[in-house]
Amino acid sequence: MAKAEEQTLEEQTLEELFAGLEEVIDGMERQEVSLEESFKLYHRGMELLKSCNDRLDKIEKKMLVLDEEGEVHEFEQ
Repeated sequence: MAKAEEQTLEEQTLEELFAGLEEVIDGMERQEVSLEESFKLYHRGMELLKSCNDRLDKIEKKMLVLDEEGEVHEFEQ
């Protein structure tokens, strides 16, 4: 079992999640993949996508900054 598969989705980095998505896509593109395996891969891909979206939402929220008047602005370097 790959290292990324041993970790929970919450423990994986975005890079590991994206690599998992690539593996799912590669698996689904194989000609010899069964219908049952396709469903498993699809389910796994949806779990990975949800985790990626959740992680990106958290990052986006951290990138917002309050000014002196309490207004929210995007973080700028």
